[in-house]
Amino acid sequence: MSEIKQYELFINGEWVAPLSGESHRVTSPTDESLVGVVARGGEADAHRALEAAEAAQRLWKKVPAKQRAELMRKFAAEIRAQKGNLSQLLVREQGKLIGVAEMEVEVTASFIEYACDGARSIEGDIVPSDNPNEQIWINKVPRGVVVAITAWNFPLALAGRKLGPALIAGNSIVIKPTEETPLATLELGNIALKVGLPNGLLNIVTGTGRILGEALVGHPITKMVSMTGSTRAGQQIFRTAANHLIHVQLELGGKAPSIVFADANLDQAVESTFHSRFDNCGQVCTCNERMYVHEAIYEEFMIKFMAKVKALKLGDPMDPSTTIGPKINASELANMERLVAVSLEEGAVLASGGKKPTGAGFEKGYWFEPTILTNVTQEMTIVHEEAFGPILPVIKFQNFDQVIGYANDSEYGLAAMIFTKDMRTIMRCKDELECGEIYVNRGHGEQHQGFHNGYKHSGTGGEDGKYGLEQYLEKKTFYVNYND
Repeated sequence: MSEIKQYELFINGEWVAPLSGESHRVTSPTDESLVGVVARGGEADAHRALEAAEAAQRLWKKVPAKQRAELMRKFAAEIRAQKGNLSQLLVREQGKLIGVAEMEVEVTASFIEYACDGARSIEGDIVPSDNPNEQIWINKVPRGVVVAITAWNFPLALAGRKLGPALIAGNSIVIKPTEETPLATLELGNIALKVGLPNGLLNIVTGTGRILGEALVGHPITKMVSMTGSTRAGQQIFRTAANHLIHVQLELGGKAPSIVFADANLDQAVESTFHSRFDNCGQVCTCNERMYVHEAIYEEFMIKFMAKVKALKLGDPMDPSTTIGPKINASELANMERLVAVSLEEGAVLASGGKKPTGAGFEKGYWFEPTILTNVTQEMTIVHEEAFGPILPVIKFQNFDQVIGYANDSEYGLAAMIFTKDMRTIMRCKDELECGEIYVNRGHGEQHQGFHNGYKHSGTGGEDGKYGLEQYLEKKTFYVNYND
């Protein structure tokens, strides 16, 4: 039997009990077994964490960026050293495949390392003044205390994505992971102690968004909120943060279109769109949520695509032969069932899947078959609601203008994928698609040096690269007159 992990709150370099004494049980989506028990912090705990972070940041901002980076490289190295433990925790709490979990640990470390690379390139400006014997200095300075709120699909990587640039820029941080998947993130507290991170610089608190999250976001000590999650939760955070005009960076929902034009490399498009739908059980914000295939290649494309779908193997995420795991919880599973039922009522055809699997190994847990819906029209619910799971609607299209209209017909604007050999088509998509990321002739998957930025209801601010690092910096302007 696997060990049941137990954690308190990590505040000011110590593991401390929540003042309420309450706790929360973390269960496995694979078989609903108990994985861990974590503290359920409240408003007073949020204030304790913020006060510790504020005190630590006053000292940390004075540390040269090079020294900050040296310590954070040790932090990243220790994450890698604990890959086995962390990846198994991710499998147990989130249900992701072991190979994907190992990749997530690696990405977490590399997010931090990439931020370290930028430590010595935080640059301001000197610009001419209109006055004689005067210069204008624009410095970039840390914001202060950052609150990071992460999602359950890639909990550790999202923590690293925010932790790295926040600390390298000279801020301190309070991380609130989701109650579904807090365990691997909480282990970062033990890593902080092992590498000697200053007390209070990293705080990790667990609890509900309604109580703990609101307390963190609504406190005047907080100077920035970086959140990854649902659009509904992001809108609430925006409203709460407005009380103190706190800087907010949000990465929210997505409904990414994949557009396969008639001249596409068919095998490449099939492979890319397939993985972009079913990786991590479809629980990726930039994944292929709706697929548009040109009518001239539709039949051939679907034969190849469906062969890959039917070869997917549901099962134990620790088994290397498994290719798709469970959904995260019962609520998400119920939403899969609802979306399929609504789609069929609206006239879609079930080409595969559409239900919970039966048989040995699926008696418990939140399993759902890989599902393809055809005969779908643009007006259907499944084309507009984020599924965030292994369901894919497929729509034929006739020409460029029609499919661009379809692709932009969404409240979301996070990502899109296009497949074509025609540079004119690529350039038109660049100009006309209303989204922050466009993947050309490949599936989703951003890189550290890019910029992960959503339009519309998919977020604000953006992460990664030099533009992402700047989210964690404020500008301070000096008018320096050097007259006698």
